[in-house]
Amino acid sequence: MWRKNRLKKNEKESSSKLKIIPLGGLEQIGMNITAFEYEDSIVVVDCGLSFPDDDMLGIDLVIPDTTYLKENINKVKGFMITHGHEDHIGALPYVLREINVPIYATKLTMGIIENKLKEHNLMGNTKRKVVKFGQSINLGQFRIEFIKTNHSIVDAAALAIYSPAGIIVHTGDFKVDYTPVFGDAIDLQRFAEIGKKGVLALMCDSTNAERPGFTQSEKTVGKAFDTIFTEHKDTRIIVATFASNVDRVQQIINSAYKFGRKVVVEGRSMVNIIETATTLGYLDIPDKTLIDVEQLKNYPLEKTVIITTGSQGESMAALSRMAGDIHRKISIVPGDTVIFSSNPIPGNEKAVTNVINELLMKGADVIFQDVHVSGHACREEIKLIYTLVHPKYSIPVHGEYKHLKAHAKIANELGIPKENIFILNSGDVLELGQEEAKVTGKVPVGEVLVDGLGVGDVGNIVLRDRQHLAADGILIVVLALDQHTDQLVSGPDIVSRGFVYVRESDQLMDEARHVVDSAVHGCLDRGVSDWGKIKTSIKDSLSDYVWKKTKRRPMILPIIMEV
Repeated sequence: MWRKNRLKKNEKESSSKLKIIPLGGLEQIGMNITAFEYEDSIVVVDCGLSFPDDDMLGIDLVIPDTTYLKENINKVKGFMITHGHEDHIGALPYVLREINVPIYATKLTMGIIENKLKEHNLMGNTKRKVVKFGQSINLGQFRIEFIKTNHSIVDAAALAIYSPAGIIVHTGDFKVDYTPVFGDAIDLQRFAEIGKKGVLALMCDSTNAERPGFTQSEKTVGKAFDTIFTEHKDTRIIVATFASNVDRVQQIINSAYKFGRKVVVEGRSMVNIIETATTLGYLDIPDKTLIDVEQLKNYPLEKTVIITTGSQGESMAALSRMAGDIHRKISIVPGDTVIFSSNPIPGNEKAVTNVINELLMKGADVIFQDVHVSGHACREEIKLIYTLVHPKYSIPVHGEYKHLKAHAKIANELGIPKENIFILNSGDVLELGQEEAKVTGKVPVGEVLVDGLGVGDVGNIVLRDRQHLAADGILIVVLALDQHTDQLVSGPDIVSRGFVYVRESDQLMDEARHVVDSAVHGCLDRGVSDWGKIKTSIKDSLSDYVWKKTKRRPMILPIIMEV
């Protein structure tokens, strides 16, 4: 009987495949979310956002399209979150409204998530479970184990995903730090133990796959801060860094305390994360070191340190407001030392440079070298994980295409055949079994745009209109027709916004009115009373005229009133 059941189970296992479906996070930095599906069970790893491109005018955030999860909501068992960065947790408050399933995360990660849920009034109806390293969660056909790793935020985890088809190891964002500021080093022993069991596929961080060597330990930054504090004893020090880099904040506080300085924290996200990390025991702040911004005036400048957001040049972040003289409580004064303790994210270089220039013009001394280390593994660390895990298949994740390609090259150098390395696109369905792996289809994916309180109500057409308005402006044509005789009663009047300054373009606007007037009378003389056709005639004739005169194509909006 046992043998018969065993055979049936094996037959079932061989016929079913594990599906890995990235719904975002590939071909880009950010918006990480991946579904793992086996028969009637789906578990989702991470649920992040990305920030809008320059041409996404007015857009606040970009979140992944989770249509596939909504269509299979009965299969979805929960979200497994690797760490507390926005590109891994930021979309949760939006996605949970339609896919309300439990969240599993380590302690600090959950604390940061709960801050978001409180803001969105979702705490009451969202199930949450804090997971310890080494602990496993059973969900449907899956068992998920959380493994200790290091990253630029505390409590980062890798995941071992056990399925009937085999074990998948997902590193999350990671680096190998043997001397972390807080907590233990990455659990390399556990990676090796899982590797001995036989790993079907490794999904490994690709962000630094182009960089040779090893990533430096976070502790090296602490030494750099001590050196800077020694060399700038007579100036106020302002440090801009990522709010989520709790270890970096700890080291700044350590240096400030060592040199007898008081610390002010500025920026809403920085304040929130420091409060959460302190409450949960991830930050150790000596008594009377932290002061309120209102107390700054009670201390000499050289006895204070300001930790602030804005290291990426964000226009509304605290440092940008200080640099632009629009911060209500802190102004940059000549002699201030400003430290950028981060590298610009690709695409942010110009914004960061603009803030640096503004600071320099105000007489500040700006330091932006040797005070940052990456939170991601370089080539040798990636090789180390492959050597320990020894997977059959390699699936590079977390990065733009060039990073994934560099990662694939590493995997191939380590002996994984090219046919066993899969560089996926978002939406690809990769089916994995012990005997073979192949991409078998696609699911709908894309970007959902968040603008204020609106989620998904701004699409390509609205964006195109915004770009059109930004590039060429708008001309609004207003006229009134008699409802009985269809004769022109008043107008046409033309209002220009973002096209030309009307007071300096009298001749152009007068001629434009004549063109519209001729178009309207032409329609009425031919007995055309359909407003749609009249509007089309106005648009065509005015557009042709404006193009000939200015080589511009403003949006033209005719408004016809009936009197």
